[in-house]
Amino acid sequence: MSEINWCGCDRPPRIVVIGIPERQRVQAAWRRLRPVIATSAEIVAEDFSFAYEFSDQDEVDLVIVLGGDGSILQSARQMGAHQVPVLGINCGHLGFLAALSPEDFLDVWPRVCEGDFRIVDHLMLQVQIVRADAVVAEQLALNEAAVLSGPPFHILDIDYYADGELATQYRCDGLIVATPVGSTAHSLSAGGPIVRRQLQAMILSPISPHTLTYRPVVESADTVVELAVTEPQPTTCILVDGRVLGTLLSGDRVRIQRSPTSFRMLRVPGQNDYRTLREKLGWSGSLNLRR
Repeated sequence: MSEINWCGCDRPPRIVVIGIPERQRVQAAWRRLRPVIATSAEIVAEDFSFAYEFSDQDEVDLVIVLGGDGSILQSARQMGAHQVPVLGINCGHLGFLAALSPEDFLDVWPRVCEGDFRIVDHLMLQVQIVRADAVVAEQLALNEAAVLSGPPFHILDIDYYADGELATQYRCDGLIVATPVGSTAHSLSAGGPIVRRQLQAMILSPISPHTLTYRPVVESADTVVELAVTEPQPTTCILVDGRVLGTLLSGDRVRIQRSPTSFRMLRVPGQNDYRTLREKLGWSGSLNLRR
């Protein structure tokens, strides 16, 4: 390809590549794909230690993530407030977010360079621990925030406030607040619904609720959710995308609300959310579905 018009700028895309160094699949895929990418793009950085600092969006047009969904979650955490469109290449197993195989990538890459793609914004959550009216810890979430008991794993009483008003008190082993992207992760295992990624919503899913009438709740993404554990254990904590944000003390509140920052992903020709669900969750059953 002699000339590439990246989004009308008459130049090749500027790219940062991110992956996990110790995974042989990642390294093998990069050795295979690097010559193809390098002929049609400017590789700004090859980051296999999650150390690249994203400080100016104008310097980078695209982030290519080699790995699985965990690597994409890490890249979202790494970019923070400076989110750059992401194209995920699945070198792992399940791969809901990193849905492209290396072979699929080779097929669609020339079209991506020509601008044949869409950028889809996905909801991210701002998660804060509020203690004595001060924010003591905060983090962006792409998948979910989860309040968990921790050992000795007693049942928790969790007060749930929506826009400042008490909605209910959950008695459960924990509570997950997920984004639509995270609806196919931990929330799904807890019995939560599958929510299409483009919807602007939060999903509250109790873990092993003490009463069967406690059902998952789908809230507007504009709702300010606050959670308070009435008698936390010393190990009761809040996890954000699988990482501990902090332990919860009596009187603490976990505040969860829409982040002004969105996670941006490239949607390339041939990608389809329902196809991904059929392939990853076996949705097709015995149906002979046409591609």
